[in-house]
Amino acid sequence: LGQKNLMIDMQGNWGDTRTGDGAAAPRYIEARLSKFALDVGFNPQTTEWGVSYDGRKREPVALPMKFPLLLAQGVEGIAVGLSTKIMPHNFIELIEASIAHLKGNDFILYPDFETRGYVDVNDYRAGKRGGKIRVRAKIEVFDKKTLLIKDLPFGTTTGTLIESIVKANDKGQIKIKKVVDNTAAEVEIAIELQAGVSPDVTIAALYAFTGCEASISPNACIIHGDKPHFIDVHEILRRCTEQTKELLKMELDIRRHELLEKILFASLEKIFIENRIYRDIEECETWESVISTIHLGLNPYKAQFYRDITDEDVLKLTEIRIKRISKFNSFQADELMRKMQDELAQVLHDLEHLTDYSIQFYKTILEKYGKGRERKTIISTFDTIQAAAVVANNAKLYVNWTDGFVGTGLKKDEFLCDCSDIDDIIIVRKDGKMAVHKVTDKLFVGKGLQHVAVWRKGDERTTYNLVYLDGKTGIAYVKRFQVTGIIRATEYDLTQGTPNSKILYFSANPNGESETISIQLTATSTAKIKQLDYDFATLEIKGRAAKGNQLTKYAIRQIKQKTQGKSTLGAKQVWFDDITSRLNTDGRGKLLGEFDTGDSILLLHKNGSYELTDFELTNRYDMTNYTAIQKLSPETVISAMYYDGEKEKTFVKRFKVETRTTGQSFTFITEHPQSKLLFATPKAGVRVQYTMKVQGKSLSGELVFDEFIDVKGWKALGNKLSDYKIMTVKEVEDIRLDIKMEQLQEEKLKLTAENPLDTATGSEQSSLF
Repeated sequence: LGQKNLMIDMQGNWGDTRTGDGAAAPRYIEARLSKFALDVGFNPQTTEWGVSYDGRKREPVALPMKFPLLLAQGVEGIAVGLSTKIMPHNFIELIEASIAHLKGNDFILYPDFETRGYVDVNDYRAGKRGGKIRVRAKIEVFDKKTLLIKDLPFGTTTGTLIESIVKANDKGQIKIKKVVDNTAAEVEIAIELQAGVSPDVTIAALYAFTGCEASISPNACIIHGDKPHFIDVHEILRRCTEQTKELLKMELDIRRHELLEKILFASLEKIFIENRIYRDIEECETWESVISTIHLGLNPYKAQFYRDITDEDVLKLTEIRIKRISKFNSFQADELMRKMQDELAQVLHDLEHLTDYSIQFYKTILEKYGKGRERKTIISTFDTIQAAAVVANNAKLYVNWTDGFVGTGLKKDEFLCDCSDIDDIIIVRKDGKMAVHKVTDKLFVGKGLQHVAVWRKGDERTTYNLVYLDGKTGIAYVKRFQVTGIIRATEYDLTQGTPNSKILYFSANPNGESETISIQLTATSTAKIKQLDYDFATLEIKGRAAKGNQLTKYAIRQIKQKTQGKSTLGAKQVWFDDITSRLNTDGRGKLLGEFDTGDSILLLHKNGSYELTDFELTNRYDMTNYTAIQKLSPETVISAMYYDGEKEKTFVKRFKVETRTTGQSFTFITEHPQSKLLFATPKAGVRVQYTMKVQGKSLSGELVFDEFIDVKGWKALGNKLSDYKIMTVKEVEDIRLDIKMEQLQEEKLKLTAENPLDTATGSEQSSLF
């Protein structure tokens, strides 16, 4: 309760949920109820009390909680046949949702965790049984060799997270040098990468193989009316809000009764003193006669009271001291009763408008205690990471072509490629048999190997070009095919499956490339032309079981590749999703363009450098570090404004990207520590507004990059814009374009009015302009 920082004020070392450190011994720590707890959870008048274990004291059966504490703190537990797991939610959002419910509006609640991090709530289902959330740590790229974990996923500590990272490294799933826990006031776990390891791929691997990402299945089970109920968090909040409303009504009813009693006794006291009834009892000789005399004196006024006057009321009058009677002030008494009457009127008004009163109660709680309780966990949408796509190459694949063995343990045989222990490998034999197997130390796949490679499920780019001889007819066939899905350890025929069939030519092309082959027939062939060429680009890509097209019926002596072709699959469209920070081909996010072999992505860093990358879908781009991302074209010109720390002046430059190295940053501003990039964009025709301070005065100006400077080299200093440092730079739309569009619109309206073709279609009308 204390570590959740809501109901308990703590003193001393109470441990740390982020690191898993325990609290100090109980004698060294102290606790007290927080002001919030006293406001919303403690009211002796509305509390149901029971006797303590020994019957000597009273204790509350339950606290009258005027707040959805269950949803704020969350809970997890298990009993015989039942379990519950309710996620913690944000303090402010709970109050706003309660207000929305009281107003009759819809609301939605998502979990929020003190450990911060990210959460994917696409399958949350309002916390009901069967839902799921995914939580992630926040991982930042500090530099090319270092990653920093700043926030933790819910339910994880720094110790367990580091342990999972070390285990993944030991298994070879990620490649790191070391992990250092720098956690102090804030969480910071530094991960140092091995040389040549991509930070982006490592981040994806951390999410795939370590505790940096976790899946949690909520199960909102509560006890209501002595029975378990499986409901969602929205229903829990509605019930809590209605309970709060009832508790507030009870408090108002209690206060109304208190005020009525106070007003009643104040009125009796005034009548008793002002009408000198206390003198009438001086002659009474018995207690009964005193009581009856006072009742007799009050009889003329009893009609104005809300209830009958009892002997207890009269007894209280007899207890008034002579000193109070002698100093009684009628004006002060009237003023006090007027204040109580006003308060009673307000209480009655609140009872009649209980919903509005409840809303104001929540607003008051929010105003008093909401500061500093803003949402900590970022709601995001996670992309699904394929483990095979991000696992580090922790093994080497070898092949024995002669004996037909493949595996990672054949170190005396031919090295084929790096791989991981979760990869699949595809093998093709010269007899036309194909199969996919899991990577192992040593596996016999058959003699006469033609092709061995790492295989990716769902790969729609890798294309195989094949020429085979049908053993039954002696005819050579040609085919192109892809292998996107298959059953492991099952052999498939790439030929027609007849005896003595064999492969004459085979090539694997990762981007669907075609090629031209030269076919030489045997000298004994009856064909007139014994040398012919064939271009695979003319052949359609079909399934692996397709028969293929007839190449020749004559005997072939040999086939050689003549020329390397280009991709016949065409360029693929690539989008960038800024929510997941990843590339995709599913149409999510911003379209970067069509990419083919040799194309690159251009990134502009906020530190004044640019970088080129390939367009692999495993790439990750955190846009907090970049100002722009787009496809690089030969016409791309980068426009930049920067402050030179050495010369203490502001410069403007325009340049084209002259380098072609990928994965390396190139700084295009000066390297002085005080140099700073103010603005950069790869767009053409950009116009900006800027402000600067000159002798304490704020001045502004406008700049069109294309008109200010010509394109120069990327290492050029540029042209000086100002002797002063620019304070702000903001891109603005070119108003000249707006004026031109307005003029065109006016011309269009004018022509429409003058032209009698009222029945022209939209395309006919648009062609007029």
